[in-house]
This record gives sequence, structure tokens and C-alpha cells, in this order.
Amino acid sequence: MKIGVVLGTRPEIIKMAPVIDEIQERGHELLLIHTGQHYDKEMSENFFIDLELPKPNYNIHVGSGSHGKQTGLMMEGIEKVLIEEKPDIVLVQGDTNAVLAGALVAQKLHIPVGHVEAGLRSYDVSMPEEINRKAADDCSYFYFVPTEQSA
Repeated sequence: MKIGVVLGTRPEIIKMAPVIDEIQERGHELLLIHTGQHYDKEMSENFFIDLELPKPNYNIHVGSGSHGKQTGLMMEGIEKVLIEEKPDIVLVQGDTNAVLAGALVAQKLHIPVGHVEAGLRSYDVSMPEEINRKAADDCSYFYFVPTEQSA
């Protein structure tokens, strides 16, 4: 099974490290896609080294920008990768623009989405993260919830 993991920020790298380890330990093919939302060595590269994670197969290098610009560039880059690589599932974690972009693109390509930390809510729709969480959950087939309340 080929499992795609989309991440782009330091918290995603840290939280997905054990998931990435487990994917590899079970002998699945890992497709690691870094959006480059966090691109500074201290916010990204060092965590791959410290957590002994493989180098991403792809880095979209989106960098800084508005929510719309970042998300649009991520979607364009992720779409190219997913069309070429054809993973069996795509995993996203949390509530960042990378999560939104990965979930939307995978669903539109009819690739099942698994959302790690699904169901968490602030109920504050003025927060971009809340919009990302809700949209990612709407796109997801698998919900990996962290609490009974989020279930």
C-alpha cells in the first residue's frame, strides 16, 4: 500500500513522526510531501534530522503568503504529485493550510483522506484554522480522533 503524507509545518512534522515510523515499520510505501509552509531550517529541516525521518519525496516550496496564495500553490503542487504517484490514501494532520490543500486535492482525485486530529473544534469561524479543520473533516474518509468529544 502506498500512503501519502502531506505536511508543511513544524507541529505536523512532530505529530506525524510516529505515524511515519509506523508506516515504514509495517512495510508500506511512504510518499512524503512537504508543502514548505514552514521552510526555515530551524522550523523544518532540523526536525526531520532530529526525529530521524526520511527526506520528503517532494517539497513544494510554497513559502510565505496569504492564505489563498499559499493554499492555491499547495493545491497545484500536491495535485501534480498525487496524479503522478497515485497513493492509496493520503493522510493529513491538524488544521493548517497544508491540511486543507492536501484534503481537498485528494478528495477531488478520489483518493481516500485520513485526517489525524479530526473532529477538534474551537467553534470560532473567524479563525482560519477552524475553517481548515471543518473542510478537512468534510473531505475525509477516515477520522483519527484524539478524544471522545472530538469523535
